[in-house]
Amino acid sequence: MTPKELIRSRAQALGEWFHNIDLKGVPTAPDHPLGNHPGQFWDQFKDALPQDMSGWSVLDIGCNGGFYSLEMKRRGASRVLGIDHDEDYLAQARFAARTLGQDIEFRNLTVYDVAELGERFDLVIFMGVLYHLRHPLLALDLIHEHVAARLMLFQSMQRGSGEIAPIAEDYPFESTEPIDPPGAPRLHFIEHRYAGDPTNWWIPNRACAEAMLRNTGFEVLRNPHPEVYLCGRATPSDGAEAVYPARGPRP
Repeated sequence: MTPKELIRSRAQALGEWFHNIDLKGVPTAPDHPLGNHPGQFWDQFKDALPQDMSGWSVLDIGCNGGFYSLEMKRRGASRVLGIDHDEDYLAQARFAARTLGQDIEFRNLTVYDVAELGERFDLVIFMGVLYHLRHPLLALDLIHEHVAARLMLFQSMQRGSGEIAPIAEDYPFESTEPIDPPGAPRLHFIEHRYAGDPTNWWIPNRACAEAMLRNTGFEVLRNPHPEVYLCGRATPSDGAEAVYPARGPRP
């Protein structure tokens, strides 16, 4: 068996891949319904991050098969930690990193567990996760409160209006103004399934995605793709005094 055949055999044994990763000429998901995913998606906003990330620490939340963790390591990040709750994805990610000779740590944790890490990271990647969570605002609070030191690369599926309506600081009780405009922040609840996926719980519109980021203490620095935001850790979040499931060290 040739080296390529061996890699292909081992990759296939790890099950169906959601991340199409080039493992020395062997694609892990060559028939992906979204095409070369997430590579062709990454190409649309990869310039938002520095080419040289030497010395950076990176936390990849919901790392799946490890595509973004590998990209950060290729840019020279000194420490990359990928977390996911799915052992099948973690096995794929570990195999991909090992095959490509990249020193990346992968751990079985959810976004709700990040306080357990006890450290902050120069970059937190939080992409393709928010809409799979039953408690999305809590997740952003936890990231801000416990692991984000400088930047967060954020992405969420969005549906509804792409407008952003002006919103006042306060409204009287009887007012319907903040609810009715198409560009008002709206978080759509999915009771059963969306796109056949029972883990799709909440889908924000654009105004809501940006409002949630601001509300949890992040400043939007760049919006290189309609669904992608590069954020800086700015002010304490409005939810900083909330009672969290776990509390880690504060800065």
